[in-house]
Amino acid sequence: MLRDKLIGTGVALITPFKKNMEVDYVALERVINYVITNGAEYVVTLGTTGETPTLSKEEKIELILFTYQVVNDRVPIVVGIGGNNTLTLIKDLESFPLHKATAVLSASPYYNKPSQEGIYQHYKALAEVTPKPIILYNVPGRTGRNMTAATTLKLAKEFPIIAGIKEASGDMTQCMQILKDKPADFLALSGDDNLIMPQIACGMEGVISVAANCLPKQFTEMIRLSLKHDFTAAKKLNDQLLEAYDLLFAENNPAGVKAFLAEMGLIENHLRLPLVPLSAGLQQAVQAYLHKHKLG
Repeated sequence: MLRDKLIGTGVALITPFKKNMEVDYVALERVINYVITNGAEYVVTLGTTGETPTLSKEEKIELILFTYQVVNDRVPIVVGIGGNNTLTLIKDLESFPLHKATAVLSASPYYNKPSQEGIYQHYKALAEVTPKPIILYNVPGRTGRNMTAATTLKLAKEFPIIAGIKEASGDMTQCMQILKDKPADFLALSGDDNLIMPQIACGMEGVISVAANCLPKQFTEMIRLSLKHDFTAAKKLNDQLLEAYDLLFAENNPAGVKAFLAEMGLIENHLRLPLVPLSAGLQQAVQAYLHKHKLG
């Protein structure tokens, strides 16, 4: 059951690039080992944080296989396969190397702005062909369309292969509606690092995190304490992370997390256009945060 494998902290891995904009596999190996060594329960490759809109199909396949190789069965792996062309996603689910994947994370369609019925039919089509459990991904800040609690619950109840959700609406009431009525074995994960502590208090079981790329030790410990309902201790850690959350998302993701990782010496600070590195002022704020907390 998916809930037994993916509780806790999953890391939405970045994709490091060299100056010539090729994928930097040496740096990626460093990041993967860093997050696993510092407590991540699982990793997610080809999420939005990995700049997937700018990756070719060949690069995506190579990144999946490389992640399998480096992780080497130490933790579960989730593969991101989402987008706004349902027919293309069906082909990807049938052709991508998913043999070692625990699940597929699939963002709801972006830009097209489908109705709730369109979102339902999209995921229904994926559910009928997927070789692995699907984790829905609701992130209206990126897609332009919220997937309502009613749509999530309908999919969860009608298709057992749709086994969880990464809910990143930032709407606590919507989160509570899902948690109230979801099937018992449906995995409820957050996609909002800054809200996960109170969301766990409401019943969420973990998070797919951006912050855990660069601050895995502090973040994963905060999640573990929260899951034990030791919110007094968890709050102390979360209070230290609040400033980092702001810096990580001040301009765009993953510019923020790449700035942290570059300052820590794990990667070079390159992004593929149309994304660009953090502005100089924010970069200095990242440096100051890491120095203040003796990190990096």
